[in-house]
Amino acid sequence: MSFEHRLKELGVVLPEVAAPVAAYIQAVQVDKLVYTSGQIPFVKGQLIYKGVVGKDLTLEEGYEAARVCVLNALAAVKSLAGSIDNIERIIRLTGYVNSVDGFTDQPKVMNGASEILLQIFGEEGRHARSAIGVNTLPLGAAVEVELIVKLK
Repeated sequence: MSFEHRLKELGVVLPEVAAPVAAYIQAVQVDKLVYTSGQIPFVKGQLIYKGVVGKDLTLEEGYEAARVCVLNALAAVKSLAGSIDNIERIIRLTGYVNSVDGFTDQPKVMNGASEILLQIFGEEGRHARSAIGVNTLPLGAAVEVELIVKLK
């Protein structure tokens, strides 16, 4: 079954690639690797999860924010690869969580990104990962995600 077909089965539609908010591009391809810029939880041009996890947002809202971010990252990859069917595997996910001092559930927040990748890509979606707590993110975003993927 193709990855594009799995997206449809899951009822997931990848968004349009968000316009950069500064001097960068959304993704760069080097040989068979695609590196995405950090993706924040934009939906149709609006930042939908803003604030600090553990203060303004719950862990569950952080989880959903991470899911939105990784779908934005996949859209950036698709813009270069033509189709997510051209992805061989997900290599690495790095996630930053804008969280209160003492918050230690960044890995649980980042599961929002990791779990949807596993649902879409199966074994090819297993990846190395970092989940990092930070005290602020661009535009006040709750979560930021970067991906490295290998193309076929």
